Amino acid sequence: MNERRTALVTGANKGIGFAIAAQLAARGFTVLVGARDATRRAAALSRLTGDVHGVELDVTDEPGVTQAAKEIRTRFGALDVLVNNAGITGDGTQVPGSGGLPEIRRVFDVNVFGVITVTEAMLPLLRPGARVVNVSSSVGSLTDMTAPAGGSLADMPAMLGYPVSKTALNAVTAQYAKHLRHQGILVNAICPGYVATDLNGNDGPRTPDQAATLAVHMATLGPDGPTAAFVDDNGPITW
Repeated sequence: MNERRTALVTGANKGIGFAIAAQLAARGFTVLVGARDATRRAAALSRLTGDVHGVELDVTDEPGVTQAAKEIRTRFGALDVLVNNAGITGDGTQVPGSGGLPEIRRVFDVNVFGVITVTEAMLPLLRPGARVVNVSSSVGSLTDMTAPAGGSLADMPAMLGYPVSKTALNAVTAQYAKHLRHQGILVNAICPGYVATDLNGNDGPRTPDQAATLAVHMATLGPDGPTAAFVDDNGPITW
């Protein structure tokens, strides 16, 4: 059994997830790099330092996620941190009127149902006082998207997949926070900001390392930290 604090990060072979894994490892965690592609997972492990291990994890594959949970229990005993980072943006068929229902379902399968699938499988492994961090986005803020003239992202087209999935993810976060509060487990959602990753063609003003800092902060909150919060670097985001 592992006596170090153990963290599982999904979608950790690149981008924000990789940076989160690296920063947690630097803090002395045993870090489990969750990724579905074996080659990319191995490449990520070769670039990381510290006590890091790969876990085969496709968040849309429920039997595979169940098997990953069994492997984690056998090899590491329990989890102190779960970071649900894996996510996709989807393509332009999410725009209303574009007939993109299959793409909308694909986005929800990863961004919402994938988070639920992983969290449900890992619930029995979470120690009392564990931390769960869900990587969300301010595009899911109902307050912002219903603001006059379209809010702060007025230049972003209306989409039925990505932003709506993040709204749903925020609700999922609140429900898990409610369920786990009595165990001292804090569950929060973060917005990493507009980060240069493969999701946007590496076009963004923030680096994955900058974005990961907030996730790691929320993953290492003290017992008096918030739960059911939705935050970015500037503090709480309106729901």
